[in-house]
Amino acid sequence: MMAQQAHRMQMLVNDLLTLSRLEGSPLPGTGDWLPAEHLLAQAREDGEQLAASLGKKLALRVLPAPDAAIAGAPVELQSALSNPVGNAVRYTPAGGSIEVDARLLPAGRLAFDVRDTGPGIAAEHIPRLTERFYRVDRSRSRETGGTGLGLAIVKHVVQRHGGELRIESAPGAGSTFAIELPASRVRVTPAGTPARPATESAAG
Repeated sequence: MMAQQAHRMQMLVNDLLTLSRLEGSPLPGTGDWLPAEHLLAQAREDGEQLAASLGKKLALRVLPAPDAAIAGAPVELQSALSNPVGNAVRYTPAGGSIEVDARLLPAGRLAFDVRDTGPGIAAEHIPRLTERFYRVDRSRSRETGGTGLGLAIVKHVVQRHGGELRIESAPGAGSTFAIELPASRVRVTPAGTPARPATESAAG
């Protein structure tokens, strides 16, 4: 129990340092370009590792990424996508499914979506999910781990990249977290690249 509490304290300190760093650093430049497929691949790996550590069996499906790249801070962008995947793994019951994809939007924007078959979230909680330490269900949060800062970090990262975080959910209907990035940070690869098959794994 002491080891578990020490680990959670370390996670909390790390997340607080991350928030402080995000708030005090310059906005990400546009010199580094990260392929969308790389973000999805890392998010899948992170989700599989978390499911295995929790001993939870889930169907984790990652759809083919469009041939596009995103300009910004790679570590920040990866954190912003992996966090909703981690939440989906924590809160989706064993035997459920999680789907992750990236899609091009009108006017050159790009969205990353994380959909799950979890318990869902009541409408009154959704506007407050990105507040620091806000918990929908404190007892459930203690059981699944986490610091209560993850979505606050996601919101900061997305805003720093000029984007928007959208959340859709309802009790009993699962949740969808969508990260939308502006066209100014999206570069589409010329057509003609062979399509990549979707990847699915039995996480855990």
